[in-house]
Order: sequence, then structure tokens, then C-alpha cells
Amino acid sequence: MLAGVFARGEVRDPELAGVLITVTEVRISPDLRQATAFVTRLGRSDIGEKLAALRRAAPFLRTRLARELRLRLVPDIHFQADTSIDNAMHIDALLHAPEVERDLGPQRNEP
Repeated sequence: MLAGVFARGEVRDPELAGVLITVTEVRISPDLRQATAFVTRLGRSDIGEKLAALRRAAPFLRTRLARELRLRLVPDIHFQADTSIDNAMHIDALLHAPEVERDLGPQRNEP
């Protein structure tokens, strides 16, 4: 649902205009009152700079959730940068470094 709002460009904050936000995960508290949305920008590492704008947009997004999902209780939405993709790309780069490839040698299973 959140990803759809971002994809359609419904958030009118000028800081988020033309910015493609990807929601990678949403965790909801056991009492269903809090939701943490992990967000990233694929191919970019500047999502931290957009968190303030996302926090400003949270009430609007909460209202959109309430309309679309028709829930009795709609959680407050908090945003957190998802760095798992950046970490995975860093690990991949390390594994492909010449020194590491040399050390792995013939033990590495290539497809």
C-alpha cells in the first residue's frame, strides 16, 4: 500500500517530488499501534536525507492507509533507512576483490 502511494507520486512534499522510494519491509508492533517502514532508494544511498520529508508525510500516509484498508485502528508510521541492500552490495564488492578471489581460488563454486 505504501509503495503504491510512492509509485503514484501522491505525496506532495517538494523534497520527495520525483524521488522513487522503495518500501522493503514493514514491521508492525504486537499491539498494531506502530508500524516501522524500512525504505530505500535503489541505486542511491541518500535515503537518510529523505527521512525528514517522509516523517512529515506520515500523517498523510496514515490517512491514505485508513481509507484504503478500512481498518479500525491504523498504526502510526515511522520510517527507517534500510541499509541491507547497501551492505549486500559492499559484501559483494569485497568478495569480488582480486585479493579475495585469489584466496578463494578453486574452492569457490561458480555457476
